[in-house]
Parts: sequence; C-alpha cells; structure tokens
Amino acid sequence: MKKKRILVAPLNWGLGHATRCIPIINALIANNFVPVIASDGVALMLLQKEFPSLSTIKLPSYHVTYARNGKFLKLKLLKDSPKLLKAIKAEKKMLKDIVEMQNISGIISDNRLGFYHKRVPSVFITHQLHVLSGNTTWISTKIHEKSIKKFDACWVPDVDGEINFSGKLGYAGSFEIPTTYIGPLSRFEKKGLKIVNDVLILLSGPEPQRSLLEEKLLSEFKTYPGKVYVVRGVMENEQTIKLMGNMTVYNFMTSALLEKTINESALVISRSGYTTIMDLAKLNKKAFFIPTPGQFEQEYLAKRLTEMRLVPSCKQEDFTMDKIKDTDDYKGLEPVDFEVDFKALFSLF
Repeated sequence: MKKKRILVAPLNWGLGHATRCIPIINALIANNFVPVIASDGVALMLLQKEFPSLSTIKLPSYHVTYARNGKFLKLKLLKDSPKLLKAIKAEKKMLKDIVEMQNISGIISDNRLGFYHKRVPSVFITHQLHVLSGNTTWISTKIHEKSIKKFDACWVPDVDGEINFSGKLGYAGSFEIPTTYIGPLSRFEKKGLKIVNDVLILLSGPEPQRSLLEEKLLSEFKTYPGKVYVVRGVMENEQTIKLMGNMTVYNFMTSALLEKTINESALVISRSGYTTIMDLAKLNKKAFFIPTPGQFEQEYLAKRLTEMRLVPSCKQEDFTMDKIKDTDDYKGLEPVDFEVDFKALFSLF
C-alpha cells in the first residue's frame, strides 16, 4: 500500500515552531507516513538540516519583525498586519496546488493560519487558545479562534490539568472545534552526562530583539569566571565556532549537538518561549529567563514560572550577570509524565 503524504508546515517566527515539529515528523515516519515539510526562512533551513532526505517546499514569508522598543510591539504588529494577511492569502493559494501536485492526505499546520484545505484533514497546532495582547486580549483571542475554526482539529502541546506549562494560554473555556491536549513536545532526551559548562546562552526569535540581547549578554559575560557556551540561533549554510576568551560561540547547533550541550550545562539563559520551556523541562534544567520585550506571551510565561519558584526572570534592560545567583533559590524545570499517543492522533488522516 502506498504511504500517505502528510504536509507539515510550521510558522517561521523564531525557531520554536519548527523545532517542536521535529518529534511530530519523526512520529509520522515511525507510523509509516511520508512527511513533506513546508515553511520559509530559518525554520525551513533548520528542518532541511534535520531531515535532509525529506522533500521541502518554500512558502511565502510572513515578514514579521519586532520593534526595537518593546512598548511599540503591538503597534508594529498592527502596522505589519497587511503584509501578514497578504502572506496568508498567498499560502492558501499555494496550498491548493501543493495538495494536488504532491498528493497530500493530511495537513499539520503549526500556527500557519492559511494552511487548511476543505478536502484534506487539516490540524492546527497552538499552545495559545487564549491570546494575550494586553487590553485587547479578548479581541485577539476571538480573532484567533475564528481562524482555528477553519481547521478540522486543534492540538495543544500541553497537558489538560492544573500542573501544566502554558497556564491560562492553553485554555479558552468553550472552543468549538475538537481540541486535544497532546502533551509537551520536545525533540530532546535527558542524558546522564557530566556537567562541563557553567552557563549556556540560547538566543532565538525575530530581529532586532535577538541581536539586542546577544549584544547585552556577550558584554555581560566577558568577565565571567566560568565556562560559557553561546548558541546565537542564526541559521546559516555552514556552522561556525568562535572562541572569545571564556566563551565558545556557535551560530547554530543541530538537534543532536544542542541536546548534548544542554544536558552538559548547569544553567541555561534564554527567552521564555514556550518551546524552550518544554525542552528545558524535558531535560530537567535550571534556567534564567529574559522575555522578549513587549511580547505578552513570553512575559506572562516568565512571570508565572518565577511566581511558582521554578525559574527566575527579569526584563531585558534589567539583566546583569549577578542576577544568575538567584537561580540557587529556584527549583528549575521538571518533565511531565505524559506519553503522546501519535497513532490515535494520526488516525485523522
């Protein structure tokens, strides 16, 4: 019997959407499906490096960038919305051709709003049923719900219960389409490796905020007495490694090396992106979070984990090297015991 081809399309907004699709792509292969990857920019480049034998399709870019000043992020996103709507329209049009030419039997969209098809079972992956946007939260939640209703199913990468990772983000009261909590998704496994790095700095997310944080942290840790690894989160054709005193700086790492490096690090400093939280919980890590300025979701997640005494955090402008001493008083992130039933999820196709 011919294997069914499933289109997997993560949003290119930082690397989180692409990396959390890695366990899904691996599960599709294990369950005798043929994944076809569709994305753009660094997300597509990362998945091409992870799965060199799979066919990939370049999609129209959403062209979303962040404001230099977090206070203006909402305004910037509003200003960018015509570009966003144009890209969603273009990807919808492109999808019709892809489905026919590639003989697609199912679609898994991680936050690509235009990636659904009337005749093909279409799934939307999100951890945000409740979309925080300050005093416009109820509007952004309603708009998001309207978009998700065009899909056949919604998968939330979290557990349904009081002990969860997404807090109020993953719960929206009544929701009209079938919603399944599929458990946290991570491409990593915990390994009992010896700790060799004192600090691992993981940078990611849209510009210019990624670069602004990189600048700040490289300057702060110049005089740090311990061993520091930095992963810039910049996808390029070739991997580069620079030595800067006590710091070893990589432009990017593929999954196997990143898994090893996180396992070997005592403390991880990063954004409080949802995928990062799931990854660090799986590896049972101590962390320090610096949310992207103006990004309500990351600010909420960081604040919540700090209040739960799991991970300390602070604003980007307030960070100094001394702040990492706070991590001694926090528990760190722990894995949730949950086995994803991929066979049941994929029965939709």
